[in-house]
Amino acid sequence: MHTCDYDSPLGKMLLAADDAGLAGAWFYGQRHFAHGLEDARGSGAHEVPALLAAKTWLDSYFAGERPSTCSVSLAPRGTAFQRRVWDALLDIPYGKTSTYGELARSLGSSPRAVGAAVGRNPISVIVPCHRVMGANGSLTGYAGGLDRKQALLTLERESRMSPPRREA
Repeated sequence: MHTCDYDSPLGKMLLAADDAGLAGAWFYGQRHFAHGLEDARGSGAHEVPALLAAKTWLDSYFAGERPSTCSVSLAPRGTAFQRRVWDALLDIPYGKTSTYGELARSLGSSPRAVGAAVGRNPISVIVPCHRVMGANGSLTGYAGGLDRKQALLTLERESRMSPPRREA
């Protein structure tokens, strides 16, 4: 496992990747920070394609663009159920939200089980767990902090309303 830091507008993040792809992207200090990275070692991001791709994706995202998650090889470590939930998060469109209940219904599970899996999402921002809301649309449960969740949703809402950028 290789790691590097990324300085986001919302605070420093740790990125982790192995030969399969990006395994983690955590804000320093968040719950479940770097869970499962006992074998991690620092490395230059230029040497690890998944880390370089993640940094490029995050740069684009924080610039208000809508990068495709297809540009980053994702390889989160988790149970089969957790991976199903994390895959479902990727289906929530940019600038939109879902609820734990809606995700649970689509997966044939309970909101509590889905909430637990969402909370363990190891790839913050790129796998958009910040787009999941409480049943009444309230901001709930974000491992990176509710202030960051609000900032991510605001960024997406504002860039979604902006006119498309013209190529020169």
